[in-house]
Amino acid sequence: MTARPKIPALLCAALLWFGLAFSLALAEEAPRLNGVALVIGQSGYRHLPPLANTGNDARALTQLLTGLGFEARTVADRDAVKLKRDLERFAEDAEGADVALIYYSGHGIEAGGENYLLPVDADLAALEDAGERLAPLSATIEKIRQSVPVTILLIDACRTNPFPPGTLVKTEAASPGVPIGATGLGAPKGAVPVEATAATDTLGIVIGYAAEPGHAALDGAEGANSPYAAALIRHLSAMKGAEFGTVMRMVTEEVYLKTQGRQRPWVNESLRRLLYFGATPEEPKGEEALITGERRQLLLTIAALPDAGRLQVETIAKDGGVPLDALYGVLRALGEKQMPQDPEALEKLLRDQAHKLKTMMAERKALEADDPEITRLAAAADRAIAEGAIATARQFLDQAVTRVAATQGAVDRAEAKLKAKRLADAAVYARRASAGGLAFDYFAASQDYEAAFDLAQKWDVDKAWEYKMNAASMLQHQGYETGDKQTLQKSIEVYRQAFALTSRAGDPQGQWAATQYDLGNALLELAILEDSATRYEEAAQAFRATLSVYDHKTKPQDWAAVQHGLGTVLHTLGRKEQGTAKLHQAVAAYRAALTERTREGFPEGWGQTMQNLGGALYAIGTRENSEVFLNEAAAALRAALEVRRSDLAPIDWAVTQYNLGLVLKSLGKLKSDPALFDDAASVFRSALDATPQTRFPVYWTKIDKALREASRLSDDARRKQAASRNALSGDLRARDPDAWASAKYKVGTGLLALGGNDLTAERLEEAIAAFHVVLEIRSRETDPEGWAEAQYNLGRALYKLGRRESGTARLEEAVKAFRESLSVQRQESTTLAWAKTQDELGRVLQIIGYRKNSTADLEEAIRSTQSAIEGFQIAGTPVDLQGAERQLGLTRSLLDLARKP
Repeated sequence: MTARPKIPALLCAALLWFGLAFSLALAEEAPRLNGVALVIGQSGYRHLPPLANTGNDARALTQLLTGLGFEARTVADRDAVKLKRDLERFAEDAEGADVALIYYSGHGIEAGGENYLLPVDADLAALEDAGERLAPLSATIEKIRQSVPVTILLIDACRTNPFPPGTLVKTEAASPGVPIGATGLGAPKGAVPVEATAATDTLGIVIGYAAEPGHAALDGAEGANSPYAAALIRHLSAMKGAEFGTVMRMVTEEVYLKTQGRQRPWVNESLRRLLYFGATPEEPKGEEALITGERRQLLLTIAALPDAGRLQVETIAKDGGVPLDALYGVLRALGEKQMPQDPEALEKLLRDQAHKLKTMMAERKALEADDPEITRLAAAADRAIAEGAIATARQFLDQAVTRVAATQGAVDRAEAKLKAKRLADAAVYARRASAGGLAFDYFAASQDYEAAFDLAQKWDVDKAWEYKMNAASMLQHQGYETGDKQTLQKSIEVYRQAFALTSRAGDPQGQWAATQYDLGNALLELAILEDSATRYEEAAQAFRATLSVYDHKTKPQDWAAVQHGLGTVLHTLGRKEQGTAKLHQAVAAYRAALTERTREGFPEGWGQTMQNLGGALYAIGTRENSEVFLNEAAAALRAALEVRRSDLAPIDWAVTQYNLGLVLKSLGKLKSDPALFDDAASVFRSALDATPQTRFPVYWTKIDKALREASRLSDDARRKQAASRNALSGDLRARDPDAWASAKYKVGTGLLALGGNDLTAERLEEAIAAFHVVLEIRSRETDPEGWAEAQYNLGRALYKLGRRESGTARLEEAVKAFRESLSVQRQESTTLAWAKTQDELGRVLQIIGYRKNSTADLEEAIRSTQSAIEGFQIAGTPVDLQGAERQLGLTRSLLDLARKP
């Protein structure tokens, strides 16, 4: 990247002009001059590209010059003969005039130091005899100068060369050719001061080009005027108070600004006195007069800037994306006193001002006013800023503010009435929303609350927040009750919109914390549906943020509710992760909640928190093999049962009973105590009796399975105790085969539970051998459930080993074991176990199909996985369900690949 040139010193010097009044010579300093003018507009070229705006330019300049007191004649679309005759005739008719002015708009070229005006019949052949078929400019200049004191030529012919590159121009057929300038016209011959010994009292000559020599000029938008013609039209009217040279500097800078620095006219001036004209065309009036007046001051100030200073302003305007005119105007408005002398400070100031200007212009685009006068004044200020007339813009805005202040009282009264009407309308929508919620039409209720929010948000931020929160709550109810993840996600988005209306600082009504709490609950519900650790973490973050505001002394029950919610999140995360750190944090959160959720003050909440505390303690106890934590869990659940009574809330009571049974069963395993298994079976049985099988089939099956397992464990424990008492010596397998089988089963499942590097092929072989021993003792006829479980676990061990080995022998043995297990398991009675076996069978068949490129095995894998998905849906196990769905997608992809030739 090219470094930006460091030029602030040059700019500082030039900026001394900003803020200073520009002194102009008064009209009385010299007699005013009268003159003649020839205006030529060439547009309808026959062999060259036509020009759209030259006719408009010529007509407008003729009207302007006539207003200035010129005797102006207009000609258009002249061929070579007529154009040369027009120029010759004008030079003759101009004799005796004070000023002769030619304005030309059309194509022009430069070759060999001569500038040529192109007639409309010019073609490539005309270049072979340019002296006759084109119109050389130097001869006309010289002829006029001999007879007129002041000669002015304004040439808007600096467009791109219309002829092919490399074309030569000959002044006559026999002369050698010279190349055409690539762009624009060149410095003209004769553009030098005349000698004092000339035949007439020559005062000088002014030659103005629309662009600098060698540069192209713009034609302007079609149907308008070229930038050069537009500038002449705008500023020649300043002749009333400014002499001609000053006006031409205005024209030059006007074109420079309007083209954003792409075009800058060129003037060669050799006048020996100030030049004024007699008549004055009508100047702009009103707002436009103010804008134009300040803009002319700006143009003259810019004219004094060196090129280096211009470059700095142009660069900053381009980088900042602001109009060049406006940035020059802002700079001029700063004035000399505020201008930094340090170059770096000046650079920074300019860039800061450009940023402020851009911001202000963007804000203005959004401004709307009901008062037409304010709208008009604001629009006038916009025009002034765009023209760089910053002081004038401030005048317009001062008037607008004065009008605003004058009408403020009436507006305030009208606004108060409007506020009352809007809030009353919002209350009607909110009332209908409440009715919709009572009728469980949560979507309609949410929409009504949103409508109430739209009406209230401008007038009452507290009410608006309340309506937005209610809209989110309705969506949360809908999503939770229907299990619709998308609706819950939408409720979370709306809660976050409500949160954007709050502020933690200065929040006397606690809206910030209340929104965090409700957001946390919605995230928790979505986390449960998605079984997503990320969602749980987001919920925990929201609850912790709430606790940073809530205090158990000032908001005890709210604080306790948040502690309970945080405990639930940590409890769930702890069950998903290894170790017990988060489970211990959950216990701490539950116990904190219980300090305020007392049995006497809030029995329902106390019972729920005690139940959850028991669950967290149970998870710690099983992972740490801790009798202490398991006993604490049992105590917590028994306490919960004191308020969760079977006659008041039978289902809640049954859930707590079931959890208590799990704790007692774990204690029984830890202590090998058949009495604890008996207690667990009794608790499971009472829970089963309170759970209607037809209404809760999955949960009923879950309790029934736990009951049968507790009964079996009780029997196993008794047999083991008896075997221990009688086994002084001899073979345990011969003396108590069932105890031997149980021991081997525990060995096999224990080995399968190993993870990482501990689960070696040798360990898997040992587990396979243990399950084979179990199957030798437990038969399908005598113990169908135990036999099916052993077949299932044998299949798992063979599957894990088969994945490590090449070929499919072990995997096919696993398929056989899973099918044996499915011969006993039933979807109706053992739903979850059946679904898990179907899932494992699908995974094994998938690998076999992949390794053998067998579409039959892959198709069977798909059928098994589909059965597993159906079972997991019935059992209500989302984690298993998601895993099976991913497995199904992968198997289908493999089948598509296998089917391709």
